[in-house]
Amino acid sequence: MTTPADSHDLIRVEGARENNLKDVSVELPKRRLTVFTGVSGSGKSSLVFATIAAESQRMINETYSAFLQGMMPSLGRPDVDVLEGLTTAIVVDQDPMGANPRSTVGTATDVNATLRILFSKLGDPWIGGPKAFAFNIPSVSGGGAVTTTKGGRQVKERKSFSITGGMCPRCEGTGKVSDFDLDELYDSELSLAGGAIKVPGYSMDGWYGRIFSGSGYFDMDKPVKDFTKRELDDLLYREGTKIKVEGINLTYEGLIPKIQKSMLSKDVEAMQPHIRAFVERAIVFQTCPECDGTRLTEGARSSRINGKSIADVCQMQISDLTEWVVSIDEPSVTPLVTQLRHQLESFVDIGLGYLSLDRPTGTLSGGEAQRIKMIRHLGSALTDVTYVFDEPSIGLHPHDIQRMNRLLLQLRDKGNTVLVVEHKPEMIAIADHVVDLGPRAGSKGGEICFEGTVDGLRVSHTLTGRHLDDRAQLKPSVRTATGALEIRGASENNLKAVDVDIPTGVLTVVTGVAGSGKSSLIHGHVSGRDGVIAVDQSAIKGSRRSNPATYTGLLEPIRKAFAKASGVKPALFSPNSEGACPTCKGAGVIFTELGFMNTVSNVCEDCEGRRFDSAVLEYTLGGKDIAEVLQMSVDDALAHFSSSEAKVPAAVKILKNLTDVGLGYLTLGQPLTALSGGERQRIKLATQMAGKGEVYVLDEPTTGLHLADVEQLLGLLDQLVDSGKTVIVIEHHQAVMAHADWVIDLGPGAGHDGGRVVFEGTPADLVADASTLTGQHLKEYIGA
Repeated sequence: MTTPADSHDLIRVEGARENNLKDVSVELPKRRLTVFTGVSGSGKSSLVFATIAAESQRMINETYSAFLQGMMPSLGRPDVDVLEGLTTAIVVDQDPMGANPRSTVGTATDVNATLRILFSKLGDPWIGGPKAFAFNIPSVSGGGAVTTTKGGRQVKERKSFSITGGMCPRCEGTGKVSDFDLDELYDSELSLAGGAIKVPGYSMDGWYGRIFSGSGYFDMDKPVKDFTKRELDDLLYREGTKIKVEGINLTYEGLIPKIQKSMLSKDVEAMQPHIRAFVERAIVFQTCPECDGTRLTEGARSSRINGKSIADVCQMQISDLTEWVVSIDEPSVTPLVTQLRHQLESFVDIGLGYLSLDRPTGTLSGGEAQRIKMIRHLGSALTDVTYVFDEPSIGLHPHDIQRMNRLLLQLRDKGNTVLVVEHKPEMIAIADHVVDLGPRAGSKGGEICFEGTVDGLRVSHTLTGRHLDDRAQLKPSVRTATGALEIRGASENNLKAVDVDIPTGVLTVVTGVAGSGKSSLIHGHVSGRDGVIAVDQSAIKGSRRSNPATYTGLLEPIRKAFAKASGVKPALFSPNSEGACPTCKGAGVIFTELGFMNTVSNVCEDCEGRRFDSAVLEYTLGGKDIAEVLQMSVDDALAHFSSSEAKVPAAVKILKNLTDVGLGYLTLGQPLTALSGGERQRIKLATQMAGKGEVYVLDEPTTGLHLADVEQLLGLLDQLVDSGKTVIVIEHHQAVMAHADWVIDLGPGAGHDGGRVVFEGTPADLVADASTLTGQHLKEYIGA
């Protein structure tokens, strides 16, 4: 017997126009696995994340009270005519997990919380409740007289309180202590007025100058070397003190407490490059001598279960920790042990058994962060949920992709709808339904090119269909090395005293399963050397005003060319400077706060979203004004600035680099915040290509690349090597391995089962040897 409810088996989208989508209409089967394919920038994320997932989340938010909505992020309705059949959407993306120095794998997944309860129940000696084992809760106590009213009369009582926390008092739960190199903080030969302070942002021309001079603690014109002990102490260590400067109440604080609050409260990985460079120069981080890097108090470290403290178990590899948890035989905590075992087994199932719970989240790759977010959903009892994944194959060796496929199919088989944005053929192969967007990127994309089965895609003659069965061949000959970068005794994380020579003047690919030690070896021993340019996928710092033109330095020659042609100042041609529209201050939109309702953004009526003052738009170069230039794609801008009317050689060079890395579809004025991890890495690479480095280190540059674009990337890597550079690529893509001159394979497994060089040689030797997992998968890939 069928009911009307059985007819709701489709998610129906009509007239989607988010970003570059061109009135897209599509029907997606529920309780099936649908894979979205297409070149980078074709509109996959716009359809899946910005339309389907965004509307589902917005509608769920609207079910909460107005009070709660006021505390939640406001989401505008996507630009779409009809969206029907939506279910609750859970988005599992590649965004970094936050870089709080106290955030670890254990705290991010709630495993630490379960462990703390377990130790508070069974730990010997007993030291307190779960808080006593928490490294982010300090121990505090206090007492005093309290006046209360009882029966109409006032009664004075003495009360005290005490909280036993687990935070190490010396390092405040970070596991590290910092020591300052005073010579990097100030130049003792200069006076403060003369620019003695070397800390970034501490200019004596601004507020800091007023605060220092208004404090009265020292003579601004006296060289720092002549300061008395009291003056130097005030300059460096004085705690926050209220002062009055020019009639304004301000707080003066010494340099060291100020730096500790403003810079050292952030993870080093998340800092802006110039701040990070200063911190690495001026501050030496050492393992805390009191807690030995465990972040915990002596009490928390002394309480044990089966001979292990909570610090010991957090340092264990998760696959080993699972065995330890199973060994706990105490009926009173059986439900707790069962829950903990399930949480830890989820790590192993998802291929992260090589991590430890004390691993800082700031050090995780995008793929690892995405899989950690998956963990909480694997054992969920929810069904009829829409799970949305953004390239779950990122950071996975071909061997690990099979495991990920099983997990996605498990989620589907529980009655959920699974939507996956993906480029890897191995993951496209398991789809029940495929939606291919294109035909190209940016303004040349945004259309549905194909809908149907994987077999139908193969014969569809779309760009994806034509390249789906592409298989790279081994190169007939490889380049000869000109020298070697020596690594000796590498022992970081899971590396086992690795000695290896990385050849120079060639393309070297470092491979191995996820967690085998590739990043530890290369980022730990090559990236920091002189002349090495390391390009990763970390977020690019910048506001919503930052865009590819500002980040790459492209806007500078364009502004100067406009200024020269028009006889005015270059500053007029920046929306962040004198040329900004006075109404919206160069933002292009005006934001209106409406309390608990959505913040409404309206296109500025005066500049119509172009961000510039109307007077600026009267100046043109080659028939285009500056706003029209910022709306161009990289490809269009390259053609424009190469033409005789608007020739700007400096701009052409940068645009050519962007095209070479496969970003020709990006709009020059597109916000950087809208870029994917792969796009971020490629825009950094384009920016660095003109650099003075001799060695380039790339971390999975194929991330987010369509099958058709991988060939272009290989051409770019060849171009770098042929110009005399050394290129080292950490990569899982078999086409890149096959194209290498030299392969270094780490393994044989992950975590403590890895950390050794299991093969080094040419790709042909790797295939012939076929003794490692990488060799076997590469042999299968090229059809040898």
